[in-house]
Amino acid sequence: MRYPLRGLDVSHHQGIVDWPAVARDDVAFVYLKASEGGDHRDRRYADNERGARAAGIAVGAYHFFTFCRSGAQQAANFLAAAPARGDALAPAVDLEFGGNCGRRPDAAAMRAELDAFLAPVEAAYAKPALLYVTPEFFEAYRAALPARPLWRRSILSAPEASAAWTLWQYHNRGRVAGIDGPVDLNVHVGDAAAFAAWRAQSGVAR
Repeated sequence: MRYPLRGLDVSHHQGIVDWPAVARDDVAFVYLKASEGGDHRDRRYADNERGARAAGIAVGAYHFFTFCRSGAQQAANFLAAAPARGDALAPAVDLEFGGNCGRRPDAAAMRAELDAFLAPVEAAYAKPALLYVTPEFFEAYRAALPARPLWRRSILSAPEASAAWTLWQYHNRGRVAGIDGPVDLNVHVGDAAAFAAWRAQSGVAR
């Protein structure tokens, strides 16, 4: 298998999850939605985090970034929802147009607010954040994005080789034991050793 480590991203939309069943179905890691914008918190985050950890799955938290709240407000919301833990995966920020507010900032404005989000989050986690990017967002803002590991969404084909990636979301309606309904499926770019090295990384990107 080219990408042996499979993972999920999960929010309250998946309902109550049987995490031991998920762990038995070849799932090595999961990213859980923790927050969105300046004040929204995912109501299933705390239960999902406890359940996934107890099942032995590597756990990370992600924040849905909105263009209509400041980066600093959003960082505070995320850190309140998902306080840093030493064994957590790198924090992730979901960057996309779908489901976002109607504002479309220019590249400089987007980068300024994203930097304002990343600074406190990376300081708290002591790890470079992971940037989840849809094809449309990546095309629009690619030149303005900071140098961070990428979590690429690409449902129809593998991400182009010109941009390195760490995680790849390859399916948006997958099926996994323990979850009643569809769920996003992801892979890590490397093997178990590469995943362990990425998980153990420390230091804040500059």
